[in-house]
Amino acid sequence: MSEAHGLTALWCGADSVPGGHFAPILAAVPDAAIHPVGPQPGKQIDPLLTGRVLVVGSDADLAAVALRLLRKDRLGSVELAYATTGPTPVVRQHRLPTGPVAVQLARDGRADEVVLVRDDVGGVLVGRGEIGPITGGTVFVDEHNVLRGPAERITVTPDPVRGLAVTVTRRRRVAGLFGPRPVTTLGRAVQLGMAPTAVRLDGRDHPRPMDRWTFYKHTAPLRLVRPGG
Repeated sequence: MSEAHGLTALWCGADSVPGGHFAPILAAVPDAAIHPVGPQPGKQIDPLLTGRVLVVGSDADLAAVALRLLRKDRLGSVELAYATTGPTPVVRQHRLPTGPVAVQLARDGRADEVVLVRDDVGGVLVGRGEIGPITGGTVFVDEHNVLRGPAERITVTPDPVRGLAVTVTRRRRVAGLFGPRPVTTLGRAVQLGMAPTAVRLDGRDHPRPMDRWTFYKHTAPLRLVRPGG
């Protein structure tokens, strides 16, 4: 394993040679061989998951690395840092820097424990999940029924206190008019049952429509390097 100052960088782009908007980020990694692992890497990265790991890519790539830590029982021993090029849901939620500045944080920052959200199909959510449109369905957040009927979409994000923030955006009754205001409910788990519809996780589309889905707060946190951590 190649490391610089205890930092291992995983390049999750489709090209083995970094280029484009990500080139300045990887150029800022000091004296390290970049590990090109491809988008949403799997078990091939397991030998690299020690110490502090910098994920260079997208929210979906960060989720894939977090999933490997979960499956290898390394959430408590490995610190994750993240560098990307724009204001993604993960960046906004944790107020992370982007571009080469993110590499400086990855080298010098401290890791903080943050909520990790799991689902019932073997995945994790680190930024934002979206389900819908829902033509008819029932949604429970813990014991609270937050939807019975149609909705434009259900949005799920990690919440630092309760575990999940679940926002229901109902459908407009008349085209061109604003519908009811979105309503957000906090809880530890959300269960959805609905007519088959699209699921999008951390910017990545699930391969097929789903008629049920569950998100829940994992019992162990993710150790994420972030400002003030």
